[in-house]
Amino acid sequence: QVQLQESGPGLVKPSQTLSLTCTVSGGSITTDYYAWTWIRQPPGKGLEWIGYIAYNGNIYYSPSLKSRTSMSRDTSKNQFTLQLTSVTPEDTAVYYCARRHIDYECYDYWGQGTQVTVSS
Repeated sequence: QVQLQESGPGLVKPSQTLSLTCTVSGGSITTDYYAWTWIRQPPGKGLEWIGYIAYNGNIYYSPSLKSRTSMSRDTSKNQFTLQLTSVTPEDTAVYYCARRHIDYECYDYWGQGTQVTVSS
């Protein structure tokens, strides 16, 4: 059974960097052919795709967030990370990590989500 768990600070000040880690168990983040994905949901709004880092290390970001987004992975720890710079209160959301096979649209495993609030 694959499990994902988000971790990181729940409160970030405006203009600073949001940093989150997703820890994966029950499966390797290098296994063909999965995309390890960050998704967020602002309060009262729908899900927004942020980007993913694939099994082979390839990284893709949402065009709307690309300039502020950085993802990486640590295969020895079976973790992948998200950094979002220059945050504003509009970045307040529940942040999820999730897994998707590259041949399908649906995400088969999700973390529980972590609330991140941007406020001074």
